[in-house]
Amino acid sequence: MLSRIRLNTDAGSQYTSIRYTDTLEIEGLIPSIGSVGDAYDNAAAETVMGLFKNEAVAKDSPFRNGALKTESDVVDVVFEWVHWYNNARLHSSLDHQTPEEFEQTYYDEISGSLPDAAAHKTAA
Repeated sequence: MLSRIRLNTDAGSQYTSIRYTDTLEIEGLIPSIGSVGDAYDNAAAETVMGLFKNEAVAKDSPFRNGALKTESDVVDVVFEWVHWYNNARLHSSLDHQTPEEFEQTYYDEISGSLPDAAAHKTAA
C-alpha cells in the first residue's frame, strides 16, 4: 500500500489520463506540476479549502447547526456548502451570477441556444 501511495503522489510519474491531457490541449491550457515546496501547484485548491474552512467549518458558520460531533455532521456541512458554492453563490467576476448560471449561459452561447426570454419572442 505504501508503494502505491508513493507512486500516486510522485510528481515525476505519469498520473494524468489521456482524456485529461487531450482536454487541456484542446482548451490551449498547460498542465501545472509544481516542484517540491512550490505553492503554485495547489494554489487554487488551497484557496477553495481556505474558503471552506472559513465559511463552512468555522464555529459561527451559517452552514452549521452546533458542534460537529459525528462524521454525519461533517458530511451534512460539506454537502450543504458545496451545493451553495456551486448553485447559489453570487460571484462578482461572473457578473453577479452563480457559477451554475454562468456555465449554463456559456454553453448556451457556444451551442447557439437562446435564453428563455429570447426563445419565446415572436417575430414582428
